[in-house]
Order: sequence, then structure tokens, then C-alpha cells
Amino acid sequence: MPKIIDVQNVTKRFGNVLAVDDCSLSVEEGTITGLIGPNGAGKTTLFNMVAGAFPPTSGRILLGGEDVTGLKAHALFARGLLRTFQIAQDFSNMTALENLMLVPAGQSGESLFSACFRRGKVTAEEDETRRRADEVMQVIRLSHVKNERAGNLSGGQKKLLELGRVMMAKPRVVLLDEIAAGVNRTLLNDLAAVVQSLNREDGLTFFVIEHDMDLIARLCDPVIVMAAGSVMMQGPMSEIRNDPEVIEAYFGGAPAAGAH
Repeated sequence: MPKIIDVQNVTKRFGNVLAVDDCSLSVEEGTITGLIGPNGAGKTTLFNMVAGAFPPTSGRILLGGEDVTGLKAHALFARGLLRTFQIAQDFSNMTALENLMLVPAGQSGESLFSACFRRGKVTAEEDETRRRADEVMQVIRLSHVKNERAGNLSGGQKKLLELGRVMMAKPRVVLLDEIAAGVNRTLLNDLAAVVQSLNREDGLTFFVIEHDMDLIARLCDPVIVMAAGSVMMQGPMSEIRNDPEVIEAYFGGAPAAGAH
């Protein structure tokens, strides 16, 4: 499969601190690729560079074969890369459904001319956007709260809503940052099911940072392990959980939970 994200010899320094050290890795199109490692391994710094939060000190980042090194998040979004966050972002005073309807870019209603003189076109687009948002609400299992203010949703529901916004944006690849944090097990199962469905049925590629090893094992293949700013190992979770070097670096010398 072709590489959709290709990180080539990337280094990031913050003053005298070497956060990422000559790191190379790739995410193949159509996969759910996991990124794990101990605290301070450089995972979030790497994610931030791929997502356009700041440029690398050296090295290159390619998206679909195009050099996007140093491009800002909005420019990457236009090229099909979208990132979610540990703390879900939402417009808290708007309804869950309205949060989804805001996502599609270039809507005619955003133009004053169209709003005044092409009301039929604006209305038709709004109806289509609402229909699409209703469909997405069903997929993410939030139809029962679609008219609830987003600010009143639970943490897990907000993360499902964020996945809904991903669906409305129709990206090529999504960076998922700690989706399990603060989410109860029932909603976490829903989140995992939605991610798997988007990957399997829509061909959406995911790159996932996560500390919940059971969730990584369920969702991701391959899994990339970072330590000290570089890639230590890549492979299926079944192998990673039993690798002596990974156990020493990541799990403190004791076999990971669920290791066989």
C-alpha cells in the first residue's frame, strides 16, 4: 500500500532539548496505525509536526507523496489531513447537530451575495448538509442528543461528536490523540466501533496516539514504538507486547498486561 504519511529523518529541538531525534516512520494508506511509547518518547512532538503545529528542526514530512514540511494545520486540512485532540473541541452553545453542520467548507450561505440573491441554492445546500449531519449522527450513535447543546454532552459523547465532524469534513487521514482519555468503557467501545467502521467502509486512514494498550491492540496494525525520540520497533501488537527491549523501555521490565 502507498504511504500517506512519510516522516523522513525528522529532528526537533527546543533549545537544548532534543525531543525527536532523526526519526523516520510511515503510515500506509487504509491502515489504523498506532504510535506508543513511554512519557517523553517524543510522540506528541512528532504528532504536532505532522499536524502542522510547528515545523521540524530538520528532516521532511510528506503527505501523499507531497512535501508538506512546515505547512500550517489549515493548509494540511485543505490537503485532507485532520487532527483530533485529547480534549474534544466543540461549539458548546450550539447543538450537537449544528456542530456537524458547520463543518463543510465553502457553503453558499457563507456568501452575503448568495444569502441575499440565491436563497434557493442556500436552502437546498442547508437541507443537504442537515441530511448528511443526521446520517452522521446515526453512525456515531448520538441521534438521541442531536438537539442537546454540545457543552452539555459527556466527555465521551464529545469525542464521538468530534469523530462526527471528521466524517463531515471527509478527510484522507486523521490523527487521533488519546481518544480513550476520560471516556467510560461503554462509550469507548462506541468510539472504537466508529473508527473501525470509518476505516473499513470508507477507507479512512488513522494515525493514533494512545496509552490504552487494549484499545491499541483492538484497533491498530501496525503499531510503532517510540523511545528517546526515535522509532524502536514496528509490528503487530502481539509481537510488541512480548519484545524484551520494548518491555524494558515502555513497561518497566514487566510484561505488558495481556502479554502471552
